[in-house]
Amino acid sequence: MTNQPVFFEEIATADGCLLGVARLQVPRAMNALSLEMIKLLERQLALWADNEAVVAVWLEGDGDKAFCAGGDVVALYRDMTEPRPDHRSASEGETFFTLEYELDQMIHNYAKPLIVWGNGIVMGGGMGLMVGASHRVVTERSRLAMPEVTIGLYPDVGAGWFLNRMPGRTGLFLGLTGAHIKAADALFVGLADRFICHERKMDVLQALQQAHLSDAPHAGVNKVLRQFESQSREALPDSEVRNHFDDIQALTDADTLVEVVSNLKQASDGDAWLAKAVASLASASPTSLAILWQHLQSTRHDSLSEVFAKELSLSIRCLKKGEFAEGIRALLIDKDRNPRWHCPSLEDVSPAWMDEFFT
Repeated sequence: MTNQPVFFEEIATADGCLLGVARLQVPRAMNALSLEMIKLLERQLALWADNEAVVAVWLEGDGDKAFCAGGDVVALYRDMTEPRPDHRSASEGETFFTLEYELDQMIHNYAKPLIVWGNGIVMGGGMGLMVGASHRVVTERSRLAMPEVTIGLYPDVGAGWFLNRMPGRTGLFLGLTGAHIKAADALFVGLADRFICHERKMDVLQALQQAHLSDAPHAGVNKVLRQFESQSREALPDSEVRNHFDDIQALTDADTLVEVVSNLKQASDGDAWLAKAVASLASASPTSLAILWQHLQSTRHDSLSEVFAKELSLSIRCLKKGEFAEGIRALLIDKDRNPRWHCPSLEDVSPAWMDEFFT
């Protein structure tokens, strides 16, 4: 153990190679992603990419509660609300989003096998670390979500790319509601590749050490994960998103955001899962919902790099418009859970206000 928020080590494999291991090491904060952690991860992943002895990388979170519960938004709040001595330089928030998206894109393009053990809570910035990895493992404890609309932001970290590629309109549904989904749902919508029981984690790591990965690293990792997935299959429950797919399609089949949100709010009657999934719409920022709606439409045919470029521009504007700061204040600073949104309802969101984010 070290005092650094990310712990790194290299483990020798049976064929004389190395397995790089990175562990997010801030369990008291649910391994929330800070600017320092982003810099450490980007530097080490780049070193491992260039090291021919390293055949694969393993990324996990310390503790059993969370892989990564998102970005360190409290630090972003301080940066948004406290005066800076030099207004000519980039703010910490701008630097955070710039480097975070660079790291996320690096993970998407990483040539070596990158295994993410997505146990526990995986939200926001944690999703950014996980979704682009080549081998994404979820467990019986995994809880994934993109709940940014409740804090005045919008689903970012490449969400314009991966939400648009989910089956049907499940990406729109999950982005608008911030609904928490489990392992089987993550497999269904394409956020994960394998389900393995959390108690087998050390066995999986040991099997990777003993495997001969140097000749065909991706196939070798697949072989190990496939073996443990087959032993865990009985523990995998049904996917509620799959079971509700037709309902989700019907509820989101409208031409305006106002209609879609109205449908979702009315649909919870008599269905406990849907009621829980859409509950956060009552407190979500109307501005955030409108940003997501427009963002998903504008990125529908974009490449990954184009999505990240648009999201960087959007996120920097969110740092300056006040909605994001107000959402964090209400939820995490004053904790009064009574955000005073710029637009009280979706009907109040004007094209001119949206232009300030997108133009």
